[in-house]
Amino acid sequence: MAPRLRRGVHEHGVPRHDGGTPGTTRRSLLAGVAALGALGSAGCSRVATASTTEGGELLDRLRAQGVARLGIAGEPPFGYIDKNGKLTGEAPELAEVIFKRLGVDRVQPVPTEFGSLIPGLNSQQFDVVAAGMYVNPERCEQVIFSDPDYQMLSAFIVRKGNPKGLHDFEDIVRSKAKFATGTGFAEIQYAVDAGYKESDILIVPDQVAGLNAVEAGRVDVFAGTALTTRDVVRTSRRAEVTKPFAPLVDGKPHIDGGAFAFRPTESNLRDAFNVELRKMKKSGELFRILKPFGFTEAEMTDLTAKELCAG
Repeated sequence: MAPRLRRGVHEHGVPRHDGGTPGTTRRSLLAGVAALGALGSAGCSRVATASTTEGGELLDRLRAQGVARLGIAGEPPFGYIDKNGKLTGEAPELAEVIFKRLGVDRVQPVPTEFGSLIPGLNSQQFDVVAAGMYVNPERCEQVIFSDPDYQMLSAFIVRKGNPKGLHDFEDIVRSKAKFATGTGFAEIQYAVDAGYKESDILIVPDQVAGLNAVEAGRVDVFAGTALTTRDVVRTSRRAEVTKPFAPLVDGKPHIDGGAFAFRPTESNLRDAFNVELRKMKKSGELFRILKPFGFTEAEMTDLTAKELCAG
């Protein structure tokens, strides 16, 4: 089976949860993050160096220097600049709370392209990846993950009333529906696994383009995450979003989960991070932090990194 595709950098580059306009581009967001990162990096140009101690000493060094540097990719709702120029998103907001409880006073963004996050982490350009990164076996060979702070199902944008009765990828194949999804989206592979011919898939830049394609009748269905598809159809009079579902992978329902990534040598930091994360899950505080960014209780999860790394 082909490796699972991560949601592309464009998938989370349009919907806004800060009152901004849906048409904001990922390029403008990344530029804003870059400007903020440049301002914040004046007094701290390098991250703490790697440790030879078993499990790593990074947490102690972060406490001493008072700041943890976060690798982000400028993708709403995971990490982005809001209309007031403030770095926000579920991952930075959550990281700030957890690192303070670990004795690290503040977090600082280091913007990069999504594909550069793992190389940047392992070359010590930043201390942790805070970008809602999906956990999969391929990535687990390169980094270690916290337990996921959210899970993600797929959903479809269809015309009002869902005239073709499309609820999963098998329905799309059976009905020979015209299908679209986004650049680099995991839904490309899900559709192919269900039997849809890849060359027949219409690839569009993002959810807004997908909604437009459905409303104009160029396609019957657009597939994305439940979170982003329900966000983009809120103001549509001609389209609706289907109920979230787990696509089948090798005949079994597959649920993605997003988490923070750490260097393989820094398991002590990862473990301490997990302790606080689990407390927040149990108390309900995690959901309260993620809810303003469009997450629902359906996106909360008890999945572990170990389960997701196993595939």
